[in-house]
Amino acid sequence: MKLANKVAVVTGGARGIGQGIAERFVAEGCQVMIGDVLEEQLTETVAELGENCAGTVADISEGADCQRLIDEAVDRFGRLDVLVNNAGISRAAPFLELSEEDFDAVLGVNIRGAFLATQAAARQMVKEGHGGTIVNLSSINAIVAIPGQTAYTISKGAIHQLTRSSAVQLAQHGIRVNAIGPGTIDTEMAAGLLADAKAKEKVMSRIPLGRLGGTDEIAAIALFLASDESSYVTGETIYAD
Repeated sequence: MKLANKVAVVTGGARGIGQGIAERFVAEGCQVMIGDVLEEQLTETVAELGENCAGTVADISEGADCQRLIDEAVDRFGRLDVLVNNAGISRAAPFLELSEEDFDAVLGVNIRGAFLATQAAARQMVKEGHGGTIVNLSSINAIVAIPGQTAYTISKGAIHQLTRSSAVQLAQHGIRVNAIGPGTIDTEMAAGLLADAKAKEKVMSRIPLGRLGGTDEIAAIALFLASDESSYVTGETIYAD
């Protein structure tokens, strides 16, 4: 198993891509702590994944919650090897109608949260002295702008530079930082983009393979980046589209 005896924290792991990553990590011998604001779904996911998975309600836009999430993972499983910054939200609105509150909410979770969680996890990894890996969830929207998703696309563009900047600075501690940029994946978030036939046709028209991606396909890339198979890869974003 590729993550045997490893401990990972997965933010936003109660559903969607994060849940898929948590499932794959557990299957590969990893002990996983999930942090999410969706308490009911979090409880269900943890129960499904069994004794090698635990969860705590956490809002990663708050520094105290990020630190508590890392601390609880270490208290429960004894160490920290991997962080997956998956938690993310979207607030769709035309550019001229996007509110300050929605803009701040998206960047608060998607980039501030990723920064705070990375900082907390990296400090723990440095303290433990054995290095580690951090996997950020970006998006093809880091480089492809789409109407109505201003805050989301900005936040994912920022993830690209967070990945590169932290990779350069944490390499001296044996910590690798990479990102995944998914295309349209079959999740609850994507369901909103496919609400009607016209919208679905527009989305599918820009997908060369002619289908949505699966959460398991993103989980496979996360596994690669979290494991020793990518031991000479850092500061990169792998686009799965």
